[in-house]
Amino acid sequence: MSSLFSLFRFRSSSNPTFLITFLRRLYSHSPFLVSNNNNNNVDNAVSSFHYMLRMNPTPSMVQFNKILISLVKNNNHYHTAISLSHQLEFNGIMPNIFTLTILINCYCHVGHVTFAFSIFAKILKLGYQPNVITLNTLIKGLCFNGKVKEALHFHDHVLACGFHLNQVSYGILINGLCKIGETRAALQVLRRIEGKLVKPNVVMYTTIIDNLCKDKLIIDARDLYFEMIAKKVSPDVFTYTALIHGFCIVGQLKEAIGFLNEMVLRKINADVFIFNIFVDDLCKEGKVKAAKNVLAVMIKQGVQPDVVTYTSLMDGYCLINEVNKAKVIFNTMVQRGVIPDVHCYNVMINGLCKIKMMDEAMKLFIEMQTKKYIPDTITYTSLIDGLCKLGRISHAWKLLDQMHDRGQFADVITYNSLLHALCKNHYVDNAIALVKKHKDHGIQPDTYTYTILIDGLCKGGQFKNARDVFQDLLIKGYSLDIRTYNVMINGLCKEGLFDEVEALLSKMEDNGIIPNAVTYQTTIFALFHKDENEKAEKLLRKMISRGLINPLSLQCTVNQPHGCNQNVSSSSIISFRGIKVSR
Repeated sequence: MSSLFSLFRFRSSSNPTFLITFLRRLYSHSPFLVSNNNNNNVDNAVSSFHYMLRMNPTPSMVQFNKILISLVKNNNHYHTAISLSHQLEFNGIMPNIFTLTILINCYCHVGHVTFAFSIFAKILKLGYQPNVITLNTLIKGLCFNGKVKEALHFHDHVLACGFHLNQVSYGILINGLCKIGETRAALQVLRRIEGKLVKPNVVMYTTIIDNLCKDKLIIDARDLYFEMIAKKVSPDVFTYTALIHGFCIVGQLKEAIGFLNEMVLRKINADVFIFNIFVDDLCKEGKVKAAKNVLAVMIKQGVQPDVVTYTSLMDGYCLINEVNKAKVIFNTMVQRGVIPDVHCYNVMINGLCKIKMMDEAMKLFIEMQTKKYIPDTITYTSLIDGLCKLGRISHAWKLLDQMHDRGQFADVITYNSLLHALCKNHYVDNAIALVKKHKDHGIQPDTYTYTILIDGLCKGGQFKNARDVFQDLLIKGYSLDIRTYNVMINGLCKEGLFDEVEALLSKMEDNGIIPNAVTYQTTIFALFHKDENEKAEKLLRKMISRGLINPLSLQCTVNQPHGCNQNVSSSSIISFRGIKVSR
C-alpha cells in the first residue's frame, strides 16, 4: 500500500458518506484466525463474556467493554478480543464507539491497519461522531506499523474535516517521526502546531531532544531545551536523562554535570538510570575514582545502586588493569543483595582473562553455572582467548566443543582467538583448516582473520600461499586495512622482494590506505639490511615529510605485527643529513 491516503479526501465531518464509499472501495475483509491460549485469566474472561451474552436482560455495553479492555491491556490478547467483539454482533448486540475503538486498537496491534480503517468506516456509517481517542488510536496504529507518512496524511485530512486533535495526537506523530530517524520533520511538526493547534508539551520536546542527542546533535538539543524553558514548558526527569546521556556520549562531562545541577535546582530527583550514565561514562574514560564518588553521592541521596552500576565500576577497574578492585566491587554487590547477571560475570571473567588469571576466571565460570546462569558467546570467547594467549590451545578447543554442545555458537571473534594462537605456535596447516571450518559453519572471516592468516603463513615458511591469499582478497574487493598491508609488506621484505614492496606501497595509497610509521620502519630497516641504502633514504625522507618521525631523535625501529617492537642496532651508523640512524 504505497500511500494509504493518496485518494483520501474529506469533505464534511457531518457527511461521512463519501468516506464510507472510499473505505469500502479501498478495503476488503478476509477471515481472521484467532490464536488459542490456555491462560487461566483469559479463560475466565472468555467464560464471563459468554455468560454475559446469555443473561437476560443483557448487561450494558460498558461491562462487555471492560472484559475486552482487560484482555488487551493486561494480556495483549488482541486476537481473542477481536473474536469476542464479533460475537457481540452475532448475538444482535450493537457495539458502541468505545467497543469499536478497542477493535481498531486490536487490528492495529496485529498489523491489520486496513481492517482498523474498515472499523473506522463502520463508526461513521453508524452515525457515531469519532472522538479524539478513536483518531489517536488510528494515528498510533499507523505509526506502530511503520506508516508514519500515512499518519501525517491522515492528520491533514482529519483537520480538513473539522475534527480536533490534542497533545497526545501530536506526541504520537512526533514520536513516530523520531523512531524512523526523521528528527527534522518532527521538529517541523512542533513548529507547525505551536501557538496554533495545541500547546507543545514536555513529551513532545523531550522526544525530539532525545533523538537529537542520539544523533549527537547536542547543540541543537541544548537549544531546544532552552527554548522549552523560555516557553514555560517545564522539563522532567526524562528530558534531563536524554540531555545528560547525550553530552556524556560525546565526552562533554562538564556540561552533563551542569544539567544534573539544574535538576537539583528544580527539585527533580535523579534516578538510578541518570547516576548510571555518569558512572559508566567516567569508567569508560578510566576515571574510576570519580565514578566511585558518584556512587557515594547516589547512596547519600537514597538512590540504591543496581547491577548496572556495579558492573560499570567493575568494567572500569578491569580497563585500568585493577582487577582485584573489580573483585572487591563484585563481592560488595553480592553482600548488598544485588544479584549479578550474565553480563556482570562476563565483565569479571574477561578482566581476569586479560591479566592471565585463568584459574580465577574458570572458577567464576563454574560458579555462574552452579547458580543457574547460562554462559553466552561472550563468556566462552573471553575464556578461549585467555587460554589461547597462554598457549593452552587444547583446553581452548575443549571449551569450543563444550560451547557448541550447549547451544552457544562461536562467532568470528572466537575463531580469530584460536587462529591467532595456532599461527603463533606455528600450527599453520591447522589454522588453514580452522578458517575453512568456520566458513563451513556460515561464519564469514573478517579482515583481521585474513591478516592473522597471512602473517602466520609468512612466518611459517608459506610465503607463496600468503601472497596468494592477499592477492585473492584484492581481486575480490575486500576492504583491507593498514594492518593487512603491513603484514604483507613485512613478508615481502623478508623475501627481499623490494620491487613488489614499492608497487604495494603505491597500490595501498591508490586504495585510500596511507602508510603509517610501521609500514615505513619495516621497509626502511629491511632495505638497510640488504644495503639498499638509497631506497631506504628515499623512504626515510618521505617518512619525515609526513611527520611520522621526529628528525631530531631518529632511530629506525622495526614494529612487528601484533605490537611486538624490536630496536635495531649494528656496528655501522648511516649519517643522513646529519641525522643518525642506527642500523
